[in-house]
Amino acid sequence: MNPLFQQPLKVVNAGLAGFAENLKQAQGDVIPLQWQPPAMGNIQAGLDLAALIAHPLVEQANQIAFERYLSAQPVLVDVMSAAEAITAMQQRKLILHSGPPIAWPEMCGPVQGAIIGAILFEGWAADHQAAERLVLDGQVDLEPCHHHQAVGPMAGIISPSMPVWVIENKTNGQRAFSNFNEGLGKVLRFGANNDEVLQRLHWMKQELAPALKQAVRQLGELELKPLMAQALHMGDEVHNRNAAATGLLIKRLIPALLSSQLPLETLQRVMAFITGNDHFFLNLSMAACKAMMDAAANVPYSSMVTVMARNGVNFGIRLSGTGEHWFQAPANAVEGLFFPGFGVDDAAADLGDSAITETAGVGGFAMASSPAIVKFVGGTPADATNNSRRMQAISLGGNPAFTLPALNFAPTAAGIDARKVADRQILPVINTGIAHKQAGVGQIGAGITTAPMPCFVDAISALAKTLPAGESA
Repeated sequence: MNPLFQQPLKVVNAGLAGFAENLKQAQGDVIPLQWQPPAMGNIQAGLDLAALIAHPLVEQANQIAFERYLSAQPVLVDVMSAAEAITAMQQRKLILHSGPPIAWPEMCGPVQGAIIGAILFEGWAADHQAAERLVLDGQVDLEPCHHHQAVGPMAGIISPSMPVWVIENKTNGQRAFSNFNEGLGKVLRFGANNDEVLQRLHWMKQELAPALKQAVRQLGELELKPLMAQALHMGDEVHNRNAAATGLLIKRLIPALLSSQLPLETLQRVMAFITGNDHFFLNLSMAACKAMMDAAANVPYSSMVTVMARNGVNFGIRLSGTGEHWFQAPANAVEGLFFPGFGVDDAAADLGDSAITETAGVGGFAMASSPAIVKFVGGTPADATNNSRRMQAISLGGNPAFTLPALNFAPTAAGIDARKVADRQILPVINTGIAHKQAGVGQIGAGITTAPMPCFVDAISALAKTLPAGESA
């Protein structure tokens, strides 16, 4: 022992940072190890986590869920009105919103403003006050898009008359839906609901949607995974950067539109609208990811995350093994870049269904393919690469359909494992736009955020309870 104490002192400190400082003052060589107890130090949740790790039922279930996700083949097959596509809208006045369920009084400004705009667009009320009264009187139902196999960016509003993309997973025949992207500026998804917004929505319904329906008919079925994979090699991550994906889509749409025999004026307006919006592909990307994740849903005992979504107040996740149950926590703040004149005090909490892209292994998980995204969301190209690498530690595997040139064409990390998130204290990264907290102001920035840890801790405890009697902690 004596020779040991005569050697230079080298210590790995896994406790409080103050311990390391004291050792440094004593001329010790200290390596600080950032470590926290798993599951936020919740003892019961830690025991539940231990019961799930390496459990044969969970491992087998995760393999099944992950293989179903990998084998999904999302294809653009049609354009319909939401009421045609979503059966529930044929039976009652129903408006869909982003994120987990939330009651009207708790909703953030952009979501409330967008719902009022949708009611006016549908002609159910003549003014804002009458529209709000319909909601308060319970004459309009408000439900999450995810409850109806749909997704929408930011406020995520889908009402019966709005056109939707129809995506079919050719592997199992299930469909997913998303609304059309309105472009930038004063738009419904940020809560704007003035005449300009409503007129644009009517034009999208009356002219844009029929034209695109004809184009899809001319195209036949458009496979989306190959298009997304190509866009990843061209600098997109198909969440906040869709310039390449939109360009690839335009290359397919324009010949089909030109073959549709539509009037020249209609073609000019439709093409100008699509080519003027780099984010036009976003809603298709989201619906494709929704179709892939729905394929992995409802596998008993699986700890694979199938939904991440935000409503501007709470963040919610779903696990394959716990079905349609939501696990929620207050949405984390977004750290990023604000447009001139705006700051963190102006921002709504994290908002939108677009985190379905990260759930499916693109978006923030594929930032290594899109170093230019940091000019929009903040950070450096090295940060973008590191985010993609870190996500490998909380995933079930990689998706060979989506590869990252900057990482030697490694597959994107995919199949978020709630066990690994809770155990390793690494949260799924999401790049996202930032909405103003007041309805109608619009986007005020973009940045990086994460899913909140309590969602995963609660999900782990609930999943453990599904294990056969005597096997949970």
